[in-house]
Amino acid sequence: MNTGTQHPRGLYTLFFTEMWERLSYYGMRALLVLFMVAPAEKGGLGIDEKVAAAIYGLYTAGVYLSALPGGWIADRLLGAQRAVWVGGILITIGHFTMAVPLRETFFLGLVFIVVGTGLLKPNISALVGQLYPEGGARRDAGFTIFYMGINLGAFVGPLVCSALGEKVNWHYGFAAAGVGMVLGLVQFGITRSYLGEAGREPAHRSDTVGRDWMLIGGVSVAGAVVVGLALAGVLVINPVLLAKGAAYVITMLAVLYFAWVFQFGKLTGVEIRRVAVIAILFVASALFWAGYEQAGSSLNLFAKEYTVLAIQSLNVELPAGWFQSVPAFFVIAFAPVVAHGWVLLNRRGVSVSLPAKFAFGLILLAVGFLVVAIGSKRALTTGPVLPTWLVATYFFHVLGELLVSPVGLSSVTKLAPQRLVGQMMGVWFLATSLGNLLAGIYAGDVSGANAAAMPVGFMQVFYFAGGVGLLLLLCAKPIRNLMKGVE
Repeated sequence: MNTGTQHPRGLYTLFFTEMWERLSYYGMRALLVLFMVAPAEKGGLGIDEKVAAAIYGLYTAGVYLSALPGGWIADRLLGAQRAVWVGGILITIGHFTMAVPLRETFFLGLVFIVVGTGLLKPNISALVGQLYPEGGARRDAGFTIFYMGINLGAFVGPLVCSALGEKVNWHYGFAAAGVGMVLGLVQFGITRSYLGEAGREPAHRSDTVGRDWMLIGGVSVAGAVVVGLALAGVLVINPVLLAKGAAYVITMLAVLYFAWVFQFGKLTGVEIRRVAVIAILFVASALFWAGYEQAGSSLNLFAKEYTVLAIQSLNVELPAGWFQSVPAFFVIAFAPVVAHGWVLLNRRGVSVSLPAKFAFGLILLAVGFLVVAIGSKRALTTGPVLPTWLVATYFFHVLGELLVSPVGLSSVTKLAPQRLVGQMMGVWFLATSLGNLLAGIYAGDVSGANAAAMPVGFMQVFYFAGGVGLLLLLCAKPIRNLMKGVE
């Protein structure tokens, strides 16, 4: 293992694997709502915008919700490395299934991607943490570099998939996402040896392997039956009601999981305090993503319907999905600065606490919504506005993201008991799942027939996110006292 300021070679294996996976994910996501609301004569599904936003929320929530069983399977049965490999295969199948021009294959492909991402996403992040057993600022820097790989894929994906999907054929865009995942699998297979023993075997091998596999098989069969009945039209699903019900279910899952860990997890006093910090940051993270993930729903529709896309001098009209690359561009531009900044601050003895970072992240998210609230009011009054409104919104959101997401991933690997790190990483993505679901529900209330509510709705997010951020900032010191021994 390298020491000092160098990073393990395995980091770059994970960097490029996640880059290709995120290229496929964000490339497809840029098309998702736009394809669903596009009329049938233009190759879309012709779904109402409120319903499409709910489906988007259910899908993106499902992607992160499945991280909880994905972490459990890796911890007890597969090991993180095998979980990443199997997850990548399922994601690939999902994207190519969506490339088939049928309504049924579209939704079936979403299911494959949800399951595959649940295996890949938490475990590839856990592998990054295992490459830095010493913890500290170097791990934070490693996670920020890893996060830059995520956003490199997120930048390129929408550019490729939206150009093909919006301008040529929707299903070509979905197929391009599948090609990206294939390249990710090839890269992982070739350079997997760089990971060494990290995640090669389960962190907490199950004593009941046969029973665990039977449980997984039973759940898989039951899920396949439900999906089959829904695709056949036998089981009728109301996406809006399902999304609202799922929000309550996910909240209860999180509450029950933390209650179980505190009661039956055999935690020491130090571990209890550290897991309590994870629970607090879980709430802050869910609220942050509920606002940030408007990018793929309400803000994507704002780009399509209320933003000037035509470049008159070139006589071209930009794909609306290209705006989905703007946040990733800002992350790529600022992530190296932030990564280097954490190390420099640490050398000078200056430490910004985790709760303070989350607080400032929420405040910056609020500022972004203030910008788009003003822009949406102008758009409703005078017509489509310049892209600068969306670009400025994404700028503030990304500054907040860089204070929340990579540092949040790193904090879980440091705060969680080692024997539960995979599960805790899954729970961490459960917060993102809840945030995505709330984002989809909220987007339906400020788009389509409800577009007139955009300015007021965005201002509500400004007040709420800003208020929670200020409250968290005031509580930063007592929260930091709970995590003594973790930097």
